[in-house]
Amino acid sequence: MSRFWSPTVQNLTPYVPGEQPQMQRLVKLNTNESPYGPSPKALAAINSQNNADLRLYPDPEGLALKKAIAHLHGLEPNQVFLGNGSDEVLAHVFLGLLKHQDAVLFPDITYSFYPVYCKLFGIEYQTIPLGPEFEIRTADYIKPNGGIIFPNPNAPTGKALPRSEIEALLSENKNSVVVIDEAYVDYGTASCIPLLHGAACPENLLVVHTLSKSRALAGLRVGFAVGHPDLIAGLERVKNSFNSYPLGRLAQAGAIAAIEDQAHLLETTNKVMQTRKRLVEELKALGFEILPSSANFILTHHPQRAGEDLYQALRERGIIVRHFKSPRIADYLRITIGTDEQSNELVMALKDITNNL
Repeated sequence: MSRFWSPTVQNLTPYVPGEQPQMQRLVKLNTNESPYGPSPKALAAINSQNNADLRLYPDPEGLALKKAIAHLHGLEPNQVFLGNGSDEVLAHVFLGLLKHQDAVLFPDITYSFYPVYCKLFGIEYQTIPLGPEFEIRTADYIKPNGGIIFPNPNAPTGKALPRSEIEALLSENKNSVVVIDEAYVDYGTASCIPLLHGAACPENLLVVHTLSKSRALAGLRVGFAVGHPDLIAGLERVKNSFNSYPLGRLAQAGAIAAIEDQAHLLETTNKVMQTRKRLVEELKALGFEILPSSANFILTHHPQRAGEDLYQALRERGIIVRHFKSPRIADYLRITIGTDEQSNELVMALKDITNNL
């Protein structure tokens, strides 16, 4: 600790990202990256960029990318906000739309960056306990608040809400912004983006997406939010007070091509969902209990094995999964859905571990 740190820095507990180990042989199932590569069209678009143009700043508005996103989702470009990954988008959302007198509400088990943002920006917050089956109960959020945010499907549980429940929440909560973080929506959940179409677009709904998961571009760092033009205008004010050029030329080119390649998206997400179904069945046969997942990961535990022990035993075998020490899920593992080959290796390892622990 330095005496030059501000009180804000002294009191921060930073977000801890998933480990990126540098091991020779590794089955990496801990950070929800796609097991398949990005769209070949995205790679071609990146490679086709004129290197000489890298001396020039990129389009600060990212208008071509905004148009591609808007066209895909039936929106207008002024309903789209861009950021350097969805984490940067969320940071601007917390500062620009969720910092009010009343506390922002989010689940007690959810994306652990949310409380970090609140502490960084001095935002009051209240966590709402998930139900006994780890479900988000929207009725629990009908109270005075400075905003509501949760992922759908939720992370790390993988459980999703139907769009109808979110519509009902919007109708009951009209005095603050409702932010739906749809990082994993492409793996079997109905998006809330259609609610933003036309004149009926709610003025208080914001939907956040990332290209890091289903689009397999985690290394490119592209995220976006869509919502009412007035919400987007507020986010643009924050962005242009922080970093007017968040997305480089290569990132914009690759993101446009990835957005336009729906066939690749459907092909790879279908593969993940098929592997997820098979993995769940095989783990149940080993005695594991698994929460229903609509994401590219599962949250699972073995009733007779400690989560920490399973995590360490897998790690010794070169298989990395995610273990959280939060009290309600301390015995659970979050396992990213990998390729069929990776899933086979995981199942064989867990079979050996559970037979010998």
